Amino acid sequence: MKVLLCAGVAILLGLGAPAAAEDASPPVERTVKSATNKDTRIGVFINVLPDCTSGPLPTIRLVNAPASGKVTVKSAKVKATNYKACLALEVPAYVAFYKSQPDFIGDDVLTIEVKYAGGRTEIQKITINVAGPGAQQKI
Repeated sequence: MKVLLCAGVAILLGLGAPAAAEDASPPVERTVKSATNKDTRIGVFINVLPDCTSGPLPTIRLVNAPASGKVTVKSAKVKATNYKACLALEVPAYVAFYKSQPDFIGDDVLTIEVKYAGGRTEIQKITINVAGPGAQQKI
């Protein structure tokens, strides 16, 4: 699987900077739109070091599962150009997806914990707005 970095994609980066074990970011809250029963990307997790190589990928844990869907994480490769001092790079990544139950329409909420190798931990509360067929069409 290849994932390209582009505008509008939730990219969550660990930049390889060492952090103290007690460092914890404040909780991150995000909202994502999804169609019923469709895989929707909710996060891309990479670790780019200052020399443009990949550092160890974070550990991802589902703290609170969504009530009306499921979350899966897949391995991928991310290609990017002109990212910070890196003119071109390709690094491994984890990509998280959400998929609702076939008949679900409404909001579903999940919480994940992302632990980076340097000791930094990030809690993310993600609200998924699930719409039925045709709800995302522009008229």
